[in-house]
Amino acid sequence: MGTWMRRWWRTVGVVGVLTLVTACASTTATAPSGRAKGATVTFAQEVGNIPNYIFPITNSDAYTSSNLALFQPLLWRPLFWLGSGARPVVSTKLSLASLPVYSNGGRTATMTLKPYVWSDGKPVTARDVQFFLNLLRAGKAHWGGYNPGNFPDNVVSLTVAGPRTFSITFNRAYSQEWLLNDVLSAIVPMPQQAWDRTSAAGSVGNYDRTPQGARAVYNFLSNQAQTLSTYASNPLWRVVDGPFRLSSYDASTNYAAFVPNPRYAGPVKPTIAKLVEMPFTSNAAEFNALRSGAVDYGYLPNTDISQAQYFRSRGYTVQAWPGFGINYVVINWTNPTMKGYLRQLYIRQALQVLVNQPLMIRATLDGYGYPIDGPIPLVPKGPFVSALEAHNPYPYSPQRATDLLKAHGWKVVPNGTDVCLRPGSAPNDCGAGIPRGGALVFSVNYPTGNPAIAAQFESWKSIASTVGITLNIRPLPLAEIGTITNPCTTGPSCTWQLGNWEGWGYGTPYPTGEQTFSPLQTGGYQSPINNANVTATHLSSSPQAMFRYENYLALNLPVIWWPNAPSQISVISPRLHGVVQNALGSVTPETWYMTR
Repeated sequence: MGTWMRRWWRTVGVVGVLTLVTACASTTATAPSGRAKGATVTFAQEVGNIPNYIFPITNSDAYTSSNLALFQPLLWRPLFWLGSGARPVVSTKLSLASLPVYSNGGRTATMTLKPYVWSDGKPVTARDVQFFLNLLRAGKAHWGGYNPGNFPDNVVSLTVAGPRTFSITFNRAYSQEWLLNDVLSAIVPMPQQAWDRTSAAGSVGNYDRTPQGARAVYNFLSNQAQTLSTYASNPLWRVVDGPFRLSSYDASTNYAAFVPNPRYAGPVKPTIAKLVEMPFTSNAAEFNALRSGAVDYGYLPNTDISQAQYFRSRGYTVQAWPGFGINYVVINWTNPTMKGYLRQLYIRQALQVLVNQPLMIRATLDGYGYPIDGPIPLVPKGPFVSALEAHNPYPYSPQRATDLLKAHGWKVVPNGTDVCLRPGSAPNDCGAGIPRGGALVFSVNYPTGNPAIAAQFESWKSIASTVGITLNIRPLPLAEIGTITNPCTTGPSCTWQLGNWEGWGYGTPYPTGEQTFSPLQTGGYQSPINNANVTATHLSSSPQAMFRYENYLALNLPVIWWPNAPSQISVISPRLHGVVQNALGSVTPETWYMTR
């Protein structure tokens, strides 16, 4: 668990926009009186990021922000709601259960559900939590959040102590922050009284209480979720405990419409009559709909950022939606010809101090971006940013890059190509695997289609050339970069050296690195120290464990840290109020209302 989604947030990209001043604030001012009754709110889906999987145990190929933040939580609420307003913390107000009480040396967590009700009138009970866990065990191999050895493998038992009280015992005492944010928040109680069946015509039973029965129920529900055309009509999906139910869904376009669940027992009841998540075939189509007034809550594509003032002048709120994530350039630690170069810390340090993040943010993102100095996001700031990362151990400095290279036996040739004059593995040599005359020439892949990203890599190339490092930058489709930036040992796929894939978004407020900084996600990066540090963030409740983990990676540079863009530049109608942009990507339209 932890970093449970790659590219979790929207990556619309921005260039030439106005300065960001209140990214973490509520996106609407105090509303005038006169609420509109029976209002419909239209929310723009991001192009290519569509709601297309309804079953809360979500398959890996559907583990996206559209499903996990903008679709399923409207229907079924997790045990613990992540994001309190715009802050990356757990919201006790919106959570389905009380905070856990620990016993048994910290191995057992006891929780009590709040008095929520399913839309069929039945209460939400501890049995529904047990049902979810039994099915998750049965289908874990397909679940997008599965990381072997972690949840649900680390659960020894779940004990139902009363209608709404239950205890989960783990195989050892874990960090309470990790359990709350990364494990318990992944539990989504499901209506056992309606879903515990093995066929549409079969009766409801207690099949999930045996492994064989749980597999049969999981397979049935998972198969039902494959038929998108019945999402709005299938009786299974109409039993919800969230603030809305799905009223219409078009499988061909992924249009989704929601109406209030009259039995919703949460703290704020929906007042809008309908929510529409509107699909678009292109960013241009979304922008045209936004400008015509057909969209109440949309976004500015990077090609239309110059229109921000047009919307502001008409009373719209235009504001960045920051994603709780990081951005970086991946290093191929296993490249057979260049790994000797890339495994030298001083070379990575030289590459890092040539990344002029302040300039990139100002010139290519014009204030809407924010720096990345390590594995923990700095914006929006949570409780786990260390002093070292907050003050950037590798600020921009071409002179420092030059000094590092000269100190390790390189002839620095500004606007030329540096060469190794002192091969060897002594502390002041070029390093193991670098021959005499070896040159600092690297290939760099970056995603096509975004002028801001292209400008950033042109900037890096230009600055690097001033200290004799040649960066051969190449734009590629994002899908291709994601395919080739994997660890390798031989073959054509192993020729890549550096690549950017637009970052990683964290799905929880406790941003540990078991998936993000694993060999698969970071080009074969292997570090026993990092592995031990990650494990410690799961086991220790002291914030020092997280600081130790992030400080090691911030200094060790498993990747080249890169400035981040917001999830999107939101444009919100002057008639729409009550919106707060959740740093973890979820929406709470039950708090929204329209004025006349």
